[in-house]
Amino acid sequence: MYTTSDFRNGLKIDFDGSPYVITYFQHVKPGKGVAFVRTKLKNLKTGAVLEHTFRSGDKVEKPDLEDREMQFMYKMETQYHFMDTKTYEQIYLDEDHVAEAGNYLIENLPVQILFYKGEPIGIDIPFFIDLKIVETEPGVRGDTVSGATKAAKLESGAVVQVPLFLNEGDRIKVDTRTGTYIERA
Repeated sequence: MYTTSDFRNGLKIDFDGSPYVITYFQHVKPGKGVAFVRTKLKNLKTGAVLEHTFRSGDKVEKPDLEDREMQFMYKMETQYHFMDTKTYEQIYLDEDHVAEAGNYLIENLPVQILFYKGEPIGIDIPFFIDLKIVETEPGVRGDTVSGATKAAKLESGAVVQVPLFLNEGDRIKVDTRTGTYIERA
């Protein structure tokens, strides 16, 4: 059990029978009355955000969450298939659970899958991934304004802006949180 004094950003709690993560909290001590804690909670299953006020000293349950290291295998229509690296058990997640991470998934990529009561609900991918450019226009000499970029399609299907000197077949490092080019790999 957690009490309101344990609250911090990023803490995962079980609230109203669903897993939530605290995205914002504020302890308030009014001049008159009992202290309370204002929070913003994000549902880990649906992504919905709600605001709730807890009285000081209220208790909430710890959620039954588990992170498992898994490996991305393949995508079939709207389902992404993963394999547990220890037990070789295979599971799949729908597009809505994978969300933006699906743009950067390539075969054999190690990922963390979040389970709630044995059911997969979310995915965490590495912050930086090396990917190969499969399609881009060639850079034209003399067309080099400082900081000029062009669109490049990566082997995972994502499209990012890259400098003009990069060509098809080059490997680059991409920040998966922002979807931006970092450096040549």
